[in-house]
Amino acid sequence: MSEKLNQLKQILGEVSDLNHAASVLGWDEQVNMPPGGSEARGQQLATLGKIVQEKFTSDEVGRLLEDLKKEYSDAETDEGAMIRVASRNYEKAKLVPPSFVAEQAIVASKAFEAWVEAKSKSDFSIFQPHLEKVVELVKKYVSFFPPADHPYDILLDDFEPGMKTAEVREIFGNLRPKQVELIKAIASAKQVKDDFLHKKYNEKKLWDFSEKIIAEFGYDFSRGRQDKAPHPFETSFSVNDVRITNRFEEGSPLATIFSAMHESGHAMYEQGINPSYERTPLANGTSLAVHESQSRMWENLVGRSLPFCEHFFPELKKAFPSQLDGVTAKSFYKGINKVEPSFIRVNADEATYNLHIMLRLEIEIGMVDGSIAVKDLPEIWNAKMQEYLGIVPPNNAKGVLQDVHWSGGMIGYFSTYALGNIVSAQLWEAINKDIPDLEEQIRKGKFDSLLGWLREKIHVHGHKYDPQDLVQKATGERIDSAAYVRYLTKKYSGIYGL
Repeated sequence: MSEKLNQLKQILGEVSDLNHAASVLGWDEQVNMPPGGSEARGQQLATLGKIVQEKFTSDEVGRLLEDLKKEYSDAETDEGAMIRVASRNYEKAKLVPPSFVAEQAIVASKAFEAWVEAKSKSDFSIFQPHLEKVVELVKKYVSFFPPADHPYDILLDDFEPGMKTAEVREIFGNLRPKQVELIKAIASAKQVKDDFLHKKYNEKKLWDFSEKIIAEFGYDFSRGRQDKAPHPFETSFSVNDVRITNRFEEGSPLATIFSAMHESGHAMYEQGINPSYERTPLANGTSLAVHESQSRMWENLVGRSLPFCEHFFPELKKAFPSQLDGVTAKSFYKGINKVEPSFIRVNADEATYNLHIMLRLEIEIGMVDGSIAVKDLPEIWNAKMQEYLGIVPPNNAKGVLQDVHWSGGMIGYFSTYALGNIVSAQLWEAINKDIPDLEEQIRKGKFDSLLGWLREKIHVHGHKYDPQDLVQKATGERIDSAAYVRYLTKKYSGIYGL
């Protein structure tokens, strides 16, 4: 290994350490920190962010990358991939002043606390001035970059490298009418019962049950943990410290189980990355769509499948005999897959979920291009819920305030959820070809072959390959919605007798 590569890896390692230290502070802010700590925490994160920006965008890093590009030009090697990813990150980061990074951290920390209060009181006016500042900074961030086909392209690229707004709109444009057609067909069919989902369940027993399931999946608790937070998330401090959070909702208690499945999918991806990538730009998932394909796969394609219900339902019924009296594995399967327009995105069924994402995408694009003002968001949100799903939220907590992402400036992110659904179905078809008895394995509670396939084809590569290239290598095709439409149609035709 050349001396220059060693020098670069030393600096990138320090940048990684600082970023992970900031992540620990961010995790603590959502899990443990008292509300009064938000101002100080914002300043701490601002200081770390500024140091990271200055260290990573130094002239020394620029010179090293320029020299090493020639020496390690083969992107198929780990070194070549690291130089490619680091160079792309460097070129983008170089355009953003460290003072801006610090300002954004302070604004985001205050905005998060305002969002928590606003949601608890269902009062958008508490969050509005903070979100206006967040959006102002997002527009400022866009201004640092050369003009793109659409200003939203610049934000989207941070989460889904190489993806364009026009591409996402085209994918969604092809998908939406097919999903709407399916939803209409389901609405005219005999409906399934799900009253057992809304009974009272013991929170501690559900929490423990959720941890048992994800341990069976392969989430390694010796390198992870599950804590409570206002909004479920996964965060990584290293390959050997990958944490998830969850929550309990009285109106939808079993959501705790499915949230754990979802976040464990993210976490198992991070736990499976090649350990030699630690402290380099390759030591995380390649994109949020690929990341989301992992979480949605474990939550839905595994967790909401009939074989999995047949495996775990008897034990669930033993834990909650009165709530599940008279319920069979088959009726449980139908109930947890009931299609019904709902207010809360994270609890939405698979047939309607993507409509929630399309709604948010259009609102985000409007905020970025200036056609939507923050003050009008509750009204616009409710109008779009009526247009997309035929329902209007009863309050802002179940409407525009339900998601945490905007408080942290994560605008450009939401489309990756729907893209992740699409990728999960493409991967699922490839997996079933390679593991023809997969359903039977799941029915027996065996997940090692599935996790092993994902480890080999997806996880171990970290950020070595761009998302489109990784999907192509794993499935033989680029990101395309056809497999997802096949999956939804087959699944819901069986449930609703279409």
